[in-house]
Amino acid sequence: MLTREARVPKFTDIFVRRPVLATVISLILVVLGLRAALDLPVLQYPKIESSSLVITTPYIGASAEIVQGFVTDPIERAAVSIPGVDYIESETRAGMSTVRVFLELNENSTDALAELSTRLGQIRFELPDAVEDPSVEVVRADRPQAGFYLDVPLTGAMGRAAVTDYLSRVVNPQLASIPGVQRIGLEGGRMPAMRIWLEPTRMAAFNVSAQDVAAALSRNNIISTIGQSENRDQRIDLMVDTALQRAAEFERIVIRESDGAFIRIGDVASVELSEEEGIESARISQQEAVFISVWPLPGANEIDIADHMYVMLDDINQTLPEGLHIGIGYDVTKYMRNALREIFTTLAETILLVGVVVIAMMGSIRTALVPLVTIPISLLGAVAAMSFMGFSLNLLTVLAIVLSVGLVVDDAIVVVENVARHMREGMGRLQAALASSRELVAPIVAMTITL
Repeated sequence: MLTREARVPKFTDIFVRRPVLATVISLILVVLGLRAALDLPVLQYPKIESSSLVITTPYIGASAEIVQGFVTDPIERAAVSIPGVDYIESETRAGMSTVRVFLELNENSTDALAELSTRLGQIRFELPDAVEDPSVEVVRADRPQAGFYLDVPLTGAMGRAAVTDYLSRVVNPQLASIPGVQRIGLEGGRMPAMRIWLEPTRMAAFNVSAQDVAAALSRNNIISTIGQSENRDQRIDLMVDTALQRAAEFERIVIRESDGAFIRIGDVASVELSEEEGIESARISQQEAVFISVWPLPGANEIDIADHMYVMLDDINQTLPEGLHIGIGYDVTKYMRNALREIFTTLAETILLVGVVVIAMMGSIRTALVPLVTIPISLLGAVAAMSFMGFSLNLLTVLAIVLSVGLVVDDAIVVVENVARHMREGMGRLQAALASSRELVAPIVAMTITL
């Protein structure tokens, strides 16, 4: 005897009476799910916009107190007035001001950067003349460190300055071209610099000041155009190229003429080709090194970035100078890959155990195929829905997929068992399927929402 629910037609009847339509819809879900699975970003945690704006302002030669009062304070007042600011923290030391502006969650960093640049331009007149222009960069607040650190041990004939210069000119531009990379940095590196060490005793003897030396350097180390020379056949641009490269060339720079004699930089200073001053050094396994930091964009597929980077590093290492090698010092995706691999292994084990239990309990492989087929269709449909809603494959969503397998199997088993019950009572397959779907559509929807 049929219940009232089993006699009232439901929208599910069309899928029972038209199995081809049900099959086509299932195949569409499978295709959309497979396509979405290839495009979904793979992250460790859900994608969020958590950014901070770092304002760096050098004031060479000033004490920390002067930098705090004349640089950091005005910048903080300008930064706090932009929309979407959560809080601000600053660090002031001799010759350097660093202000970090943390934005509220999911605040658009591009709009905030544009607004901050406008505000900094408005207060530029308040800063001392010797202060360099503030530089602003967007940094992920949820991950203060880079996603990848590539180590370059200093073991060959190249010094730290030469390695830093080579990496910044040759290697970093190639790594920056990887899709999803925000920026490339060098940690513990030193750029080459010509060091001029002034001798106060000699300077006093020749009556030369530090300003005289600086003026001589600016006059004699330039590249500029002075005009053109042309005739009927050709025109030639005339250039003045006084860019100096060797220490001996800097030593011969004339500071001034005194009583028919030239006073040169070599008379009052010692000149050597060295490296810029730095505040940090890098080591790996107790060995001096330079690290290349790779910063992914917020929401970028970090596993995809790592795959591209590994292939590129294999090619780059083959072209490096002798004694230079780039290794993987830190890779954020290793933990991510292991965690996702374990979750997917759990998912496969869950499906296998469900199949074994269903076959053992229902005693029929054919009957057990129904809940087993619903698992991949439902999961791929969920992946397509995740792509449509802008989700990503991360630890939380993949874990949710594992937990949802139980819901799918429960619903499928309930339907199959109810159809089998009606068939045992004498109904045909079509009538049993219609009656079962009419009876269970509302309870299954309610149970799924509740769980």
